[in-house]
Amino acid sequence: MKNNWKKAAALLELGALLLGLTGCAQKKEPIELTVWTYYNGEQLGAFNEAVEAFNATEGKNNNITVSASSLGSVNDLEQNVMDALQGKVGAQKVPDIFSAYADTAYAVDNMGRAADLSPYLTDKDKKEYIQSYLTEGDFKDDGSIKVFPVAKATELLVVNDTDWQKFAEATGTSADEFATIEGLTAMAQRYYEWTDSLTEEPNDGRALFGRDAMANYMIIGAKQLGYDIFETADGKTIVNLPRDVAKKLWDNYYVPYVKGFFASSGRFRSDDMKTGNVLAFVGSSAGCTFFPDHVTNGDGDSYDIEVKTYQAPKFEGGADYAVQQGAGMVIINKSDAQVEAAARFLKWFTQSDWAIEFSVSSGYLPVTVADNDMVKIENSSPSMKKGVRKSLNTAVQTVKANTLYTTRAFETGTQARKKLEYAMSDAAQADRAAVEKALQGGTTLEEATAEFVNEERFDAWYTQLMNELSEIVGQ
Repeated sequence: MKNNWKKAAALLELGALLLGLTGCAQKKEPIELTVWTYYNGEQLGAFNEAVEAFNATEGKNNNITVSASSLGSVNDLEQNVMDALQGKVGAQKVPDIFSAYADTAYAVDNMGRAADLSPYLTDKDKKEYIQSYLTEGDFKDDGSIKVFPVAKATELLVVNDTDWQKFAEATGTSADEFATIEGLTAMAQRYYEWTDSLTEEPNDGRALFGRDAMANYMIIGAKQLGYDIFETADGKTIVNLPRDVAKKLWDNYYVPYVKGFFASSGRFRSDDMKTGNVLAFVGSSAGCTFFPDHVTNGDGDSYDIEVKTYQAPKFEGGADYAVQQGAGMVIINKSDAQVEAAARFLKWFTQSDWAIEFSVSSGYLPVTVADNDMVKIENSSPSMKKGVRKSLNTAVQTVKANTLYTTRAFETGTQARKKLEYAMSDAAQADRAAVEKALQGGTTLEEATAEFVNEERFDAWYTQLMNELSEIVGQ
């Protein structure tokens, strides 16, 4: 690809020379654009190469020069952007474009600084993108685009198939059960009981499953069951999580966790799979470059495993929704010429061959409808690792088979999401620790969990969660 764009650059130089000789060239005023990102590793390298290619081709043809800088982590980037916009002492000059998640973009928009890109895209242009990616940046339901999508992700179910097959053959378990959350919960109980039966030690069954991003579980689970946990309209947000919906979420995470059927110990569940603590987990498709290919157990024994990926399970009878993840790009509202040039760069970037290379370099998905095609992805990245290829294939299937969903941005959205991230998982971890202590004292699993697996425990948790969420959103 590098050779292709260098050849194109040479042709452009020749064309410009010929135009100059005939006196027909009318150069536009030069425009310099600065882009701030949080990218690192292969993703940063792919983005920088794309910027170089733009500058040598499309940019040169339109007198636009782009310079890009990585400012560290997402939090570092956000702080630098806010410092610049607020004119703090020592802050850098405000960039023209920066990477951002929707909540940060929403805050910048409330400052009147986020440009609307809708006027710079034709209706035909807009149809080329997956629609939910564009509407994520429509904060006021007026058709505006305040966040331009560049790379996205969803969630996958990742399974250590090598060890799972042993369990499946011994118990007659089918992979079809992975399709639903209830099926996965039942399978996890069966796995715990099977592993418990392999030793004389009572209550030493093993966990089958773990989950990253608990907020996603609650938000997408509720959506599949017909509810937006956070309903935002006309600048106001309310909490909408009926008790029966919350109870279903509880019964399929907290309850199996407290009983030892689910687990979490490492920073990410892929870490738990590497140590053999779980056989399966739901995590971001963007993490596919980190999915394990071997297990090293507590005894220090290490062995290779075959990993399979499935679409993330859904609630039985639920609607076909899957999570939408990934930051986009925000253009700062400057002169019309600056905004138009920035929009030109982002449109070129997401619709060029570089879009696929940039996305798959770190396990993300491209954002146009046409590019979400595995044949096209494989042709663009022939050296892609086998595990990444399988994961991206499942992710593409997810995009095509589901409506992608994320909550609408609102002022306290980050805080509200954080509450969902830890409310159930913290309760489950604390109560599981108490259960383990009781088991060590000689009680049965049923006796040890009776204090926690009941309506009173759920109602106390649910009431507290609803009160805290209502306070966060100002309801």
